[in-house]
Amino acid sequence: MNNNTHTVIPDKIPFYRDVRFLKVFFQILFLIGIILLAGFLYSNMLNGLRKQNLALDLSFLGSEAGFGISEGIDYDPSDSYLKAFWVGIVNTLKVSIVGILCATIIGFIFGIARLSSNWLIRNIAAVYVETFRNIPLLLQIVFWAALTRALPTVRNSIIISDSIVLNVRGIYLPSFEPGPGFSAWLWYLLAGVILAIIVVLALAVFRHSGQLREPHDTDRPSFISNIIFGAKWAAAPTFLIVAIAGLFLTSEAPFVVNRPVLQGFNYVGGMNLTPEFSALLIGLAVYTSAFIAEVVRSGIQAVVKGQREAARAVGLKESQVLRLIVIPQAIPIIVPPLTSQYLNLAKNSSLATAIGFPELLHIGHTMMNQTGQSIPIFGMVMVSYLIMSLTTSAFMNWYNHRITRIGRSR
Repeated sequence: MNNNTHTVIPDKIPFYRDVRFLKVFFQILFLIGIILLAGFLYSNMLNGLRKQNLALDLSFLGSEAGFGISEGIDYDPSDSYLKAFWVGIVNTLKVSIVGILCATIIGFIFGIARLSSNWLIRNIAAVYVETFRNIPLLLQIVFWAALTRALPTVRNSIIISDSIVLNVRGIYLPSFEPGPGFSAWLWYLLAGVILAIIVVLALAVFRHSGQLREPHDTDRPSFISNIIFGAKWAAAPTFLIVAIAGLFLTSEAPFVVNRPVLQGFNYVGGMNLTPEFSALLIGLAVYTSAFIAEVVRSGIQAVVKGQREAARAVGLKESQVLRLIVIPQAIPIIVPPLTSQYLNLAKNSSLATAIGFPELLHIGHTMMNQTGQSIPIFGMVMVSYLIMSLTTSAFMNWYNHRITRIGRSR
């Protein structure tokens, strides 16, 4: 029996019913709507500025600022607004970088302390974390600012170990400065660099000849990989040995300790942290370290318990288990939330305007009051914070990718 059934080929789907076309069409339509809305808002902003006899430009940055800045890099009121804005960026970077370092150290200490077997240490760390992370940061900064202003006068300064001075004008710390033997020590540094290069090349040739093989090498490594191996494991120790030896072999001290000394009505020498900078730094470091402590605690607890038990079974001490087994595995878990805390610290530095520290937003406000150019200056401030945050995020993402790759290779 013949089958006379014919296959019916459906007609081509119209473009207005094609799902692929509709997806692209509505995305383009949405994008056009966003562009039109942005154009409308921009035009409306220009009309508002025009009614106030203001122009949207940055020509005012070259004009004389005419206001003083209490601290920062070399600056004079006769300098331009651009120089004043740069002082604000430098001050923000300074307090952010130092704050990140202090918060990380304090946070790791209290995060590990929260897991201590000692009841007292564990509960002290818990009280620290729960107290400082539940008090608003602005309130903490104002509290530390009031505390620094309550310090004694210069004549009645608090002196610690004849090196650290605390008074109403700030905190004075000893600093290291180049001494008479510094130029001679630079020759040792140069010798250390040359010797490190020689050691790296010698090690690369030695390994490439096949006389020195690593247990995981499946074939003879390339000469370039041998250089990388030597630079990683031989260059730094060689350079450090020569540099440290130079500190003792130079006839005169390469560095001298400059301690604060009372002269007249104030202390001179050393490093001076103003009350505003000290209050902001302490507030940011203490507040952020409380969150970092929780990040560290959760990261350590995320490591499989069997890893600890196996380490104890082979005879490692508790400190060795933590340093060699637990923390290296917890770092990849800790880094992503740690990045968020670093970004928050840098952005929270804008609260310094409440205590008069001349950071980016504080100087931006002063510039706005004098020029009336609020929108351009706000844009510059936002772009500056955006660049700092993206740079921090990019560095932490690179570091996270690096340690994750190293962990997988093992």
